[in-house]
Amino acid sequence: MSGALAAAGAMTPQDFGTIAGMVHDAAGLVVHPGKTMMVASRLAPLLRRHGDASMKDYLDRVRRDPAEYDSMLGALTTNHTGFFREGHHFSHVSSILRPTLVPRLLDGGRVRLWSAGCSTGAEVYSLAMVMLGSDSSAARRLQNSDLRLLATDIAEHALAVGRKACWPVAEMAAVPEALRRLWCDEADGAVTMNAVLRDLVSIRRLNLIEDWPISGTFDAIFCRNVMIYFDAATKQRLLCRFAQHLEPGGFLYIGHSERVTGAAAALLKPAGNTIYRRTAAA
Repeated sequence: MSGALAAAGAMTPQDFGTIAGMVHDAAGLVVHPGKTMMVASRLAPLLRRHGDASMKDYLDRVRRDPAEYDSMLGALTTNHTGFFREGHHFSHVSSILRPTLVPRLLDGGRVRLWSAGCSTGAEVYSLAMVMLGSDSSAARRLQNSDLRLLATDIAEHALAVGRKACWPVAEMAAVPEALRRLWCDEADGAVTMNAVLRDLVSIRRLNLIEDWPISGTFDAIFCRNVMIYFDAATKQRLLCRFAQHLEPGGFLYIGHSERVTGAAAALLKPAGNTIYRRTAAA
């Protein structure tokens, strides 16, 4: 019997209910009963790592150890991502957002972009490549400007990949060739993001339903395919918080199956396919 099947067999309905409640309370994530096998398969390696004989023993460990609680949360989040995923968003950045921000940067102004729920970092590095562009001389001027990108996620194992900023060559297929030549350093079947890009990106752990140690506002926020895992009330609160952290005229990019509704709709107006723009401050 595989580790996942063994863990599932040993996981009682009470264990599952406990896990679902803990994950919802800590991170706002909704785990439906039909996900029992998924939960078991993702937690099985953690049980094996600690030598816990049962799910109950592991959950007792989680209650005692905040670091293990974080490991459990990270294991149960979905980290699917990819370079230039949902390409229409990056087309919008290139054709609409970037032309408004570059003059500000060249005049000594400040630009801040946020990838919320960044997973392994493919999104934020895609965004950084688009912002710097494929013209090396123009990029040199921008790399010394006040441009910074923040990438956050709850899963430390995913953030570790982003900090390393190295991926197999096969994962670069969607990166436009001109950007790839300029910003991707290839060797031994792997691609590492150029140091210039890495210097612009700050990668931090952040639980979106907790307090945000963020004082400023952003010109654009990407939060794509994250809110689908939250209940309706959590989504509404999160959308309002994003709106409050956007500059007037700033853009919010969300996932293909997500929509802005409720109170946030007064602050975020449609500006494209799953793209919303912050209205002027009241």
